[in-house]
Amino acid sequence: MAKVEIYTSPFCGYCHMAKNLLSKKGVAFEEVNIFMVAGARNEMMKRSGGHHTVPQIFIDDNAIGGCDELHDLERHGKLNAMLTA
Repeated sequence: MAKVEIYTSPFCGYCHMAKNLLSKKGVAFEEVNIFMVAGARNEMMKRSGGHHTVPQIFIDDNAIGGCDELHDLERHGKLNAMLTA
């Protein structure tokens, strides 16, 4: 199973939707709350190529984007392949 990381904030509806999709698929993920972890926002921005909005999702250290991109991968049947690679 791929390593999935998601940078979030506590009151972000898109973060909740992304986590719900991953949870429904039975995918374990590491959540990093950018307000609770020192330096997490800067780390997220560096890893994502400067994106500053949450969620930012990484699958096996590859930035895939946010909630919309995650759902697009699922809708086009590409997410499962990325998760099992």
